[in-house]
Amino acid sequence: MRKAEISRKTAETEIEVSVNLDGTGVYDNQTGVGFFDHMLDQLSRHSLIDLTVRAKGDLHIDDHHTVEDCGIAIGQALVKALGDKKGIRRYGSFLLAMDDALVRSALDLSGRPYLVWNVEFPTQKIGSFDTELVREFFQALSTHGGITLHVDALHGINSHHIAEAAFKSVARALREAVEADPRSDALPSTKGAL
Repeated sequence: MRKAEISRKTAETEIEVSVNLDGTGVYDNQTGVGFFDHMLDQLSRHSLIDLTVRAKGDLHIDDHHTVEDCGIAIGQALVKALGDKKGIRRYGSFLLAMDDALVRSALDLSGRPYLVWNVEFPTQKIGSFDTELVREFFQALSTHGGITLHVDALHGINSHHIAEAAFKSVARALREAVEADPRSDALPSTKGAL
């Protein structure tokens, strides 16, 4: 029953998120931001976490609040679905190649949020989407998911490929980290808490 639903409503956004950590990567994401929906679809498909997002935001201003608040809500849903974290692998990493882009991600579901972001985009936009919002999403996900997250773009000349490789790489690392450890059902920490 590693499932969770989160509702978040502010003066800027209204967001509904549901996750199933033991899913098959089924997704249905509708945020009003086309490129971002495409990235959330990648996050779900490659993590095998079922993800549904419904977001209404102040897109007449820009995409920032919608993207950031989705990161907050998804992070909160992950925390809720993970529960006490007993029996999970906790750590995950993945080196992902996508055409010209090569992105490495490593994460720890430590409860201690920290983002290291070494990703540069050659353009400020992917279509109408601001590339700086990719970092904003992962900052919000890390902070509200209690995730230590390192993302490094080692190569890349196409902004779309770099962004997509980042989402896919984090997804694969997340898939590994949330999986049940076949060798232990204990909490993966000597501290007794995560």
